[in-house]
Amino acid sequence: MHILIIGGGGREHTLAWKIAQSPKVTGLYVAPGNAGTVQIAQNLDIPPTDIEALAKACQDMGIDLTIVGPEAPLAAGIVDHFTASGLPIFGPTRAAARIESSKVFAKQLMQKHGIPCPNGAIFTNYRQARGYLEAQSTPIVVKADGLAAGKGVTVAMSKEEARQALSAIMETKVFGAAGNSVIIEECIAGREVSLLAFTDGNTVIPMVPACDYKRAFDSDQGTNTGGMGSYSPPGFFDAALTKQVIKTILKPTVKAMAKEGAPYKGVLYAGLMLAADGPKVLEFNARFGDPETQVILPRLKSDLVDIILDIIDNRLHETPVEWNDDACMGVVMASGGYPGDYKTGFAIQGLDKVDPEIMIFHAGTKQGENSQICTDGGRVLTVTACGKNMAEAREKVYQNITHIYFKDCHYRKDIAAREVK
Repeated sequence: MHILIIGGGGREHTLAWKIAQSPKVTGLYVAPGNAGTVQIAQNLDIPPTDIEALAKACQDMGIDLTIVGPEAPLAAGIVDHFTASGLPIFGPTRAAARIESSKVFAKQLMQKHGIPCPNGAIFTNYRQARGYLEAQSTPIVVKADGLAAGKGVTVAMSKEEARQALSAIMETKVFGAAGNSVIIEECIAGREVSLLAFTDGNTVIPMVPACDYKRAFDSDQGTNTGGMGSYSPPGFFDAALTKQVIKTILKPTVKAMAKEGAPYKGVLYAGLMLAADGPKVLEFNARFGDPETQVILPRLKSDLVDIILDIIDNRLHETPVEWNDDACMGVVMASGGYPGDYKTGFAIQGLDKVDPEIMIFHAGTKQGENSQICTDGGRVLTVTACGKNMAEAREKVYQNITHIYFKDCHYRKDIAAREVK
């Protein structure tokens, strides 16, 4: 098979790394890819949202299967376009991807079908939203409806912070049309965990649970990022909790989507809070997570291509999905200033100095002159390792990450620290 992966981040490099291991694959392409994917696949210089150009490339090159990494092309309807053109593709339709592209749609779905989530209200009018906000206690959560690159949610610790967030979304329009509607909801306490699942619209098979770290600096300081590291499995999330989430959240959500006329096929990502009265949904994503994919796929023993083909063919109930017992953790190396303003184009040193079992998944990288790998984004690399337990995996990563350097790089030193105390 010839397979195309759409996207250029750490998630897509991990997908390419895993898919390249399948004996079914004879040609692997990534659009647009990065300096890591080019080592195992052919990069195509096509943006992820240029659906017409991607479809033409698939037709011209005889691509047998396309796998979508990021959310933007899903929200833009790439699956609908490819399917109408007779091109096999993995991911939810535009209507199904609304579970991520519209937080209002997801909230209404959960409220209507009794899927556990925080209490909240939806507003399209700033004055009404402001009036509701003033009557609430803090902390409080303010969410823009649409896609905002992971930056549309504010957990406001004070009324003033909440007012500023609401005004930025609905008055200043910092997220554009994504802020036409807003959700104001209660802030629930507990531990966060991500549980992703494969689904063909009927069968739901969970992946191994993972935890990620959103804040830029140690001890959850600094602003929210796209994710600064992750690990799997979390010791506090056992098999019984996984079963509970499948029964109360994942299966009911897939069933609800079918009832709403938007059957869901692909990867369903549930971002959960383990509240005192049970797991609740903070958010849904319509694809593999980033950086969770970098610690989930190294634990997958089964052939990912087989799983994806069975999902497309509605045969997931026949599919064995097996995982190893390893612990896996990954630390993101980021550009100085990220998630704010940062500079790129700095040479990355020491990639050849790490131990052979260390997995380095590229995100914001490109090849410069003389094949020198340089920084080309905010999140640059995820340095990942597996071990027989989390302490071993952590030790491998933090011993090796010191060998890698680029100007102004920073990374968190506390990924998975709570798991080894």
